[in-house]
Amino acid sequence: MSVARQVRSHGWHLDPRILYGGSRLFVLILLCIVLTAASPVFLTGTNTLNVLRVASLLVILAIGETIVILTSGIDLSIGSVLTLSSVVAALALKGGIPLPLALAVGLTVGAALGFLNGLMVAAVKLPPFIATYGMLWVASGFAVVLLKGQVIYGFEENFRFLGVGHLLRIPMPIIIMAALWIPAYLLLRRTTFGRSLYAVGANQEAARLSGVKKDQTLILAYTLSGFLAAAAGLVYVARLNASEASIGTNMLLPAIAAVVIGGTSLFGGEGGIVGTLIGALIMTIVQNGMNLLGVESVWQGVVLGALIVVAVLLDQWARKSLASEGG
Repeated sequence: MSVARQVRSHGWHLDPRILYGGSRLFVLILLCIVLTAASPVFLTGTNTLNVLRVASLLVILAIGETIVILTSGIDLSIGSVLTLSSVVAALALKGGIPLPLALAVGLTVGAALGFLNGLMVAAVKLPPFIATYGMLWVASGFAVVLLKGQVIYGFEENFRFLGVGHLLRIPMPIIIMAALWIPAYLLLRRTTFGRSLYAVGANQEAARLSGVKKDQTLILAYTLSGFLAAAAGLVYVARLNASEASIGTNMLLPAIAAVVIGGTSLFGGEGGIVGTLIGALIMTIVQNGMNLLGVESVWQGVVLGALIVVAVLLDQWARKSLASEGG
C-alpha cells in the first residue's frame, strides 16, 4: 500500500499546499541555521538589520507583483515604473517643490502608469504580458527623455531620511516596508477586493458570473502595482542619493522571483504576500550569506536561478497533487 493510501486509510492526509507553504518557512529557518554556523557575522544585529533593509525594497516591489499575479496576470513594467516615477520625483525635488508634494507626484505617476496597464488588460483586452511589456519600454523611454543622459544626485537630508534614516534605531526602509505590507495583507485577507482578486485569478468567467466586478478588480490590481513600484523607487533613490534612467532595470526579475519562491502560483488564484515576504527574505539571505562566505557573484546567479526553478516545480507538483485528489 502506498504512503498516500496508508495516510488516507487513517482518516487524515497532508494537503500539498500546506506542505509546500511550510517548506518555505523551513527553508528560511534552515538557511539561517546553516549560515550562522558558517559565518559568525551572519546572526549579528548589524547584519540582521542589513538583511532586512535590503529585503525591504524587494518586498515593497514584490507586494504589487503578487497582487497582479494573483489575478493570473503579470506586470513586467514595475522596474520601468519605478524608474520613471522616481525620476519625476527627483526632478520635482531639484526644482524646489516641497518634499510632501514631490513624493505625492512620484506616487501619482506610478499609480497612473499602473492604471493604464489595468485599462489595457481589462478594457482593451490585451494580454498582460504584452500590455506591461509595452509599458516597460514607454516608461523607460520617458525616463531617458526627461534626464537626457544626466544623473540627478545630492538630495536634501529630509528626503534621504527615507532611505538611510532610523526611527527607534530601526532603518526607515524596514518601517516603510512594514507600513505597506500590513495594509496590503489586510486588503487581501479581510476585504471584498481581496476575495475578488483570488476569484478572478482562479477563474475569470466564474468570478464574473458570481457577481465579481472583474474589470474593476484588474484595473485596481495594476494600479496598486504601479503605486508600490513608485514607493519602492522613492525609497531606493533616497538610499542611493541619486536617480538615473536605468535605476530600475534589474528590479523586475528579483521581484517576480520573490513572488514565485514565496509560493504564489503563476496561474493565479493561490498564494499571498506572507509567502512573498518569506521568498524575498530567502533570496536576500542567500545573497547575503554568499557574500559573507566570499562566493563569486556568477555562482550567486546560479543558486538564485536554481531556487526559482525548484519553486516553480514545487508549485506544479502541488497543483497536480490537488487536481488528482479532486479527481
